[in-house]
Amino acid sequence: MKIAINAIPLMGPLTGVGTYLYNLVTEFKKLNPDNDYSYYYGYFTRRFKYGAENNKLYKIKEFIKKIPVVSSVARELNRKLATFQLESYDVYFEPNFVPLGIRARKTVVTIHDFSFHLHPEWHPDDRVKYFSKHFFEGIKKADIIIVPSEHTRKQATELLKGSGAKFVTIPHGYNRIFSPHGSTASDKHCTGKYILFVGSIEPRKNLLSLLKAYMALPKYIKDDFTLLLVGFKGWNNGEVMSLLGKLEGHVRYLGYVASEELAQLYRGASCFVYPSIYEGFGLPPLEAMASGCPVVVSNATSLPEVCGDAAYYVDPRSPDSIAGGIQAVLTDETLRKGLVEKGIGRASNFSWERSAMEHIRVFSEVLKS
Repeated sequence: MKIAINAIPLMGPLTGVGTYLYNLVTEFKKLNPDNDYSYYYGYFTRRFKYGAENNKLYKIKEFIKKIPVVSSVARELNRKLATFQLESYDVYFEPNFVPLGIRARKTVVTIHDFSFHLHPEWHPDDRVKYFSKHFFEGIKKADIIIVPSEHTRKQATELLKGSGAKFVTIPHGYNRIFSPHGSTASDKHCTGKYILFVGSIEPRKNLLSLLKAYMALPKYIKDDFTLLLVGFKGWNNGEVMSLLGKLEGHVRYLGYVASEELAQLYRGASCFVYPSIYEGFGLPPLEAMASGCPVVVSNATSLPEVCGDAAYYVDPRSPDSIAGGIQAVLTDETLRKGLVEKGIGRASNFSWERSAMEHIRVFSEVLKS
């Protein structure tokens, strides 16, 4: 098969859609090396590039994003450039919601969640405008829509009734670097015990409730356990960042860290907490479970589907519920050990190899339809 892939999510540090795409393409090349893959980075190439190799393009992209008018023009230009292709493709795989103008016999699109539509207040204005203009019209080009969870599939079925596309659920996997075996984080991050959160500082991740929950913990727990926050600054985070300043000494914000360092942080954490209000899948709790870290997680959207019986569930809208979950996991050794054991077992049900095999099966089957 000749497969065209929008690889723009690989331009820069790998998070979210970029992590999904990087792991899939890595497995594609192992599983089906005979397929002919082309990658679109604003231009077409057969060379798979990510991270540092795209550093210059990433810097330009980040500069443009800071100027909304220019960013909007750049997005439209990128859509037009995608139509200038010299080759014909069997399948165009769009991993990032909105199909571009890449022409192929069949189009497969991944929709990770519907927060942009259901909760536009959680997103930057320019993103909401772009999705409003292009998503619902563009998704009509899709022959098959891949979603990462049954929760997202149900929402897709309701919101895209007239699309004519087939919906296929393919769960994510996790990078095998996330394992209970290996070194823990160095003292440059934390010299003692800590509670860990991983995710962008954005509204749906519910950091305000987490910080309030941490503040509500008994003093002896706060004295013993620092709260570490890992992830990009995101957007609409002024209130969170202001509160972080007031909690200096008890809460540390580390920003983005690479996978190798993140794996060490998971392994060294006494507890991982993820109070997100809405997720299409929820990769950080899976990574934490795979790393042997006990997980406290929201009882919302797709997260129970991912974590099964291997997590302590809390109400994300209640700081008291979140605090209660953290305290229970930190103080009950039997509970902790049970969650660690169940978490490692639960994580073994997910792999990027299995996910990639299912994607390739979809590519093959869609050509027969």
